[in-house]
Amino acid sequence: MKILITDDHAVVRHGLKRLLADEFKKASFGEAANATEALNHIWKENWDIVILDLSMPGHSGLEVLKEIKKFRPKLPVMMLSMHPEDQFALRLLKAGAAGYVSKEIAPEVLVEAIRKVVAGERYVTPALVEKMASWLTLDVGAETLPHERLSDREFLVLRLIAEGKPVSAIAKELSLSVKTISTYGARAREKMGMTSNAELTRYAIENHLVENAWAAVGRPPQPNPVPSKRVLVGQKRTSRRSKF
Repeated sequence: MKILITDDHAVVRHGLKRLLADEFKKASFGEAANATEALNHIWKENWDIVILDLSMPGHSGLEVLKEIKKFRPKLPVMMLSMHPEDQFALRLLKAGAAGYVSKEIAPEVLVEAIRKVVAGERYVTPALVEKMASWLTLDVGAETLPHERLSDREFLVLRLIAEGKPVSAIAKELSLSVKTISTYGARAREKMGMTSNAELTRYAIENHLVENAWAAVGRPPQPNPVPSKRVLVGQKRTSRRSKF
């Protein structure tokens, strides 16, 4: 079995590789630190599964996932993230992900998830299955959350704006024009019934769509402390700023 691990933190890649090597004795591994490296590996070699971080420098995991599915539709991709699954999992599953797991997940659960995905199944946590079932029972006319009305590109621009990045920096990061980014931002504001980027930013922070963004907008953090995250496979705790 060939496993490609894509994460911009070397310690996470190393920890994952050690964990999976213990469980999959005959597996061989590849590593990528960003979208470009990941896609180069995928175009040049055949893989049984790709473990893909959602938040990476440059192109996001969501965009990489779509690129993979465009040219290698049968290649299973397991998304890995620090973000709450109820905010991202459904969007990623719709885009073709074979599963979505949090970096706080227990190692044995991750191994089980990978076994399922390699076997051709999808992996969804019981908690997410419950949430998805509750969504399906809602009335057809029931309102969705404002950010759920956005396209994937609008959603990505929303998050980058909320991280405090100027339009010019977002345009460079996504390889688009400043005018195009401004258009996506305007569409996001219109769909969400908001009139300014400050409103978008506050909404994104309050709904946990971005992390550590208060410093970027000059606002204090929430008074209740956020519990420290348990780092996957027992590695040393490190702070992580979302780059998605």
